[in-house]
Amino acid sequence: MLLAVSLRSSGAMLLSVLLLAACIGQGRDDRHARAATLAAARNWQRLHLAASPLPMIAYVPTAITAAETLTVYIEGDGLAWLSRSHPSDDPTPRRPLALELALQHVPGVAAYLGRPCQYLDAGETGNCAPAYWTSRRFSPEVVESSNRAISTLKESFGATKLVLVGYSGGGAIAALLAARRQDIVQLVTVAGNLDHHLWTRHHGVLPLDGSLNPALEWRRLQGVPQLHFVGADDRNMPARIATAYASAFPASERPRIRIVPGFNHVCCWVERWPELYEGTAP
Repeated sequence: MLLAVSLRSSGAMLLSVLLLAACIGQGRDDRHARAATLAAARNWQRLHLAASPLPMIAYVPTAITAAETLTVYIEGDGLAWLSRSHPSDDPTPRRPLALELALQHVPGVAAYLGRPCQYLDAGETGNCAPAYWTSRRFSPEVVESSNRAISTLKESFGATKLVLVGYSGGGAIAALLAARRQDIVQLVTVAGNLDHHLWTRHHGVLPLDGSLNPALEWRRLQGVPQLHFVGADDRNMPARIATAYASAFPASERPRIRIVPGFNHVCCWVERWPELYEGTAP
């Protein structure tokens, strides 16, 4: 009897694993296709950036227009984990919210930058490993790859100045880049992870060992015009993450924080983005 129960349990577990694997495989294709479809509908195209040490994907308008100022939208962490103990094998987001924001950008010229290892096809993955979308998602290697990708986009558009808009974990990358570059004229985050030490404690999860923390970069970010949007109902990235980040700055240099009533981590940034972005000017 015990053997029968054990066999049934093992069989059920195996079936669950197989079903999960099938769903993940199908989901990967769906996630890649969703971004491609959204971009194509606005006449944007996929651009593979061989940014060392980690490859990255961008989406840009099919007809690139030269611009003095380029706004680059940076994606969130994507599907980093399947569960608290099992990392994803492909961090491409289920919903590319930063791409949706980029496609609504007005006025001016914009581009979209995925995070390292998102949207990659077979044969493009290079040095990708789960650490780069889990504990080391904001590591020096990730920041350096993002920095090189940003420089490539800037050159492609003939731009001299950059505005960075980061969503969720992309907000951390945007802040870390702004601390390292001299061509950033504005930093904007949407539900941004601006202090991952506080964020991991808030959620009771392991710290992001090997990751740089924007909250420790405040000295280098003084003088960079900033606006950080926070959803009043965001339980993933509550307002205290942004306020803790801002509190490190001298009072005269403290970044602007706008808490938006009725918004959470996902709703309703895309629907209201043109209206919200109008108010981002320093």
